[in-house]
Order: sequence, then structure tokens, then C-alpha cells
Amino acid sequence: MTLVPLPAFADNYIWMLHDGSNAIVVDPGDAQPVFDALARHKLQLAAILVTHHHADHTGGVAALHAATRAPVWGPARERIPEPFTPLSQGDTAEVLGLRFQVIDVPGHTAGHIAYFLPAMAGQAPLLFCGDTLFSGGCGRLFEGTPVQMLASLDALAALPGDTRVCCAHEYTLANLRFARAVEPANDDLTHYNARCESLRAQGQPTLPSQLATERRINPFLRSREATVLRAVRAHAELSADADEADVFAALRQWKNDFR
Repeated sequence: MTLVPLPAFADNYIWMLHDGSNAIVVDPGDAQPVFDALARHKLQLAAILVTHHHADHTGGVAALHAATRAPVWGPARERIPEPFTPLSQGDTAEVLGLRFQVIDVPGHTAGHIAYFLPAMAGQAPLLFCGDTLFSGGCGRLFEGTPVQMLASLDALAALPGDTRVCCAHEYTLANLRFARAVEPANDDLTHYNARCESLRAQGQPTLPSQLATERRINPFLRSREATVLRAVRAHAELSADADEADVFAALRQWKNDFR
């Protein structure tokens, strides 16, 4: 299977997975890049997967379904364009011989889901995580709570280290600038930042990332690490009895305010 990021809007990626004949797309906020890619590669659209209800992830769903009749899967607890098959934790979406496992990851939105495809035929696992996990960062908490987002990120961090992390936005360099403010002495972060800067200078995406890398450089997956804890406590002046959710909330607020 070939994985292709289709740029959309200012910084979105619509992910396409295809076998040379048929394709799956994830979070098509705009139909036109998908139509263009289908024509360019001479593909038929076999399925549409949606992680959450925001318009930059769903805006092209209706047009794509109308033109191709491709079935749509999406989060059971959110409203996305009908018709679609609702999914939640423990469900699977099966298409083109692939079996995507569904993980509930509330936080960015109340019903956000992610799709995990285990390793197969020599290919590393795939994670389509929408706006929950970004390379070097995580989504804003628009509808969920810090407790929910921390649990969601814990669930994703527990996946195999070689998992390819297919985030929905090219936010990497901005996220890494914040991450370096949190952990300036993190050598893994310094090296990863240099690699990502080189990729962007060549007009290449920084994604997919790898989960093992994110565990080493992403402050939102590292909020219990001593270096991150010290930085957050110093920045937010947290009390001694602040719990891990308080620390995570303070870290997220620091990122919200970071310039």
C-alpha cells in the first residue's frame, strides 16, 4: 500500500492510502485535491475515513461520496455528513482487505476517534490521528478536558514504536519551537528539529512522524518526565500538590500563549 499526503488549505494533509487501483482517504476537508489525485494515479475511491467533525476535515465528504458512492466511516458521537457508519472504541473499519482499529481519543473534540492499522507485509503500522496528536504537539482542547486529552495521548503513545503517525496538519516546526522552549537540553529534539527544517526547506512534508520519535521529543507525550515537569512548574508556578492533569493543562495553556 502506498501512503500519500495530499496538501489542502494552508496546512492540512488529506491522507491517501492506495494499492495502485483503489484508494482510501482520511479527513478530506476539500474534495478537489482528492479528485485530482484519483485522476492523476487512475484510482477508484473505495472508502472515506473521518476522525472528527471540524469542517477542514469533513468539507469534501459529501462531494466525494456523491461522485464515487464510496462508503464513509466516522465518529459515532459527532455529526458528520450523512450517510456514514458510526464508529467508536473497539470497532473496526474493513476496506481493501485492511482492518483499521478504532480508538476513542476525546480532547480536541468530544467524540474524536483515531484509526490504527497494524503492521502488515513488511510495512510499519499506521495511525491516522486527526488533530489529537501532532508531531511535537497535540490539538487544542476545544471540547474536551485535560484529563481526557492526557488519557487519549497515553492510548496513542502505547502503540508500537515504529507506528507511522499521520497527523492532519503541518504544524511541526511551530510545535518544535515550543518543545525546545520546554526542553532546551533535549538532544533528540535538537536533531529532529534540524531534520524537519531541512525537509521543509526542500518543500517536503515532515510527516508521517514515528511514534518512537514522538515519545522522545513531544512534550505532550512527556508531561510526566522530570525535565518537562520542572519546566512547567517553573513557568506556571504550580503548587506542590498539582496532579498530572494539572501539569498537562498548564503545559497546554503555555503552548496556547506561546509566541
